[in-house]
Amino acid sequence: MRKSLTFNLVITVLLSSCQARPFAEGHLTDATLDSTPTTFIRHVSGSSRKICQLTGDFDRERDEPTLNETFQRYSVQGTDLGSSLVHEGRTYFFFGDTVGLSFGSLFGADSIAFTTDIDPDNCLSLQFVASASGLFRPTLVPGVSLGSFEVPTGGFSANGSMYVFFTTDHTSFKTMGRSLLAQSTDHARNFTHLYDFSRDKFINVAPVVVENGAIPGLPESSGKGVLLWGSGVYRLSDPYLAYVPLNRVEDQNSFRYYAGLNENGTTRWSTMEAEAIPLFNQGCLGELSVAWNPYLHKWLMLYNCRSPRGINFRVADSPWGPWSAPQVLFNGWRDEGYCHFMHASWLSRWCDTVNDFGRGFTWGGAYGPYMLPAFFTGDENTSTIYYVMSTWNPYQVVLMKSTLIIED
Repeated sequence: MRKSLTFNLVITVLLSSCQARPFAEGHLTDATLDSTPTTFIRHVSGSSRKICQLTGDFDRERDEPTLNETFQRYSVQGTDLGSSLVHEGRTYFFFGDTVGLSFGSLFGADSIAFTTDIDPDNCLSLQFVASASGLFRPTLVPGVSLGSFEVPTGGFSANGSMYVFFTTDHTSFKTMGRSLLAQSTDHARNFTHLYDFSRDKFINVAPVVVENGAIPGLPESSGKGVLLWGSGVYRLSDPYLAYVPLNRVEDQNSFRYYAGLNENGTTRWSTMEAEAIPLFNQGCLGELSVAWNPYLHKWLMLYNCRSPRGINFRVADSPWGPWSAPQVLFNGWRDEGYCHFMHASWLSRWCDTVNDFGRGFTWGGAYGPYMLPAFFTGDENTSTIYYVMSTWNPYQVVLMKSTLIIED
């Protein structure tokens, strides 16, 4: 009990000193009303629901221990984010700034967990990459700072390796200053820095491995490639798109950046990041995830935004668009987040006690919506998608699901 109280106090002090993650300003322009995909997809009202709290020891909303009890087992008191990739039969989650005690670190170290579960509706049992002592093993990339706001953003598996993008160079003037690509060949225990990737439009990155021949308009028409959707200035960015052949992913000079359409309607790809153009204008993107939904036959993008407030989604027929207008997948009030598993500040109303100790006047908020496409289900008209989401207060990650439907 004393140990738990001590770490609750640590959460109070350290999180209160950080920039409040959930609330970045955004804007919406007429450019979002351009042409739309061939069919309209909408969110099914009431379908966005929390399945379980993945991290921490206790679910205060449900007044019960969590399945994973991550503090007792691994000293993970609280964490956020959780982008994922599937590697050799395991789904790996890359969490962000982690509150816990490992190698003397109380806050700022990132953590990694994996699962072999295949039924997300029964929650997901996590095992953390741990040291010999059993404590979570902080994620390290030699020569790279991975403190507060310096986190893994997305990755993929290829040829027996994990490739993971990280952000770094956090300062008081720029939340995330640079992205880089790192490689692990030992199941995420150790990473090697391959190269710096971006200081501009691809700081947060959402990569997806694709069959080149299945997507007309890519720079190559055979073999496999990696599409990378990115955002630049933290939570004040539009999205951009890049591509690299999978067999040349370790060559930084092999990237191509989507630069729009030529006069004849063909795609234009540039060797220069500066020529990448926004896929749509809604300058609120930071964390994002993208996946192909085989039931809806659409590309699906999730991201947190302030306007419209909540977890937004868009769909497109092609990776570059045109992307549909934004819709809200999860709203903290509409979908029973606030006053349930996300804290509403006591300065506004007294409706819950799910807050971290000492953070009663700090709002919770939804961010970091990272999809789990391997778990998607559906039929010819609907699809249920699964994703993780961070709640800020409490400082935890929850497993969510929502249903989308094709509108006639």
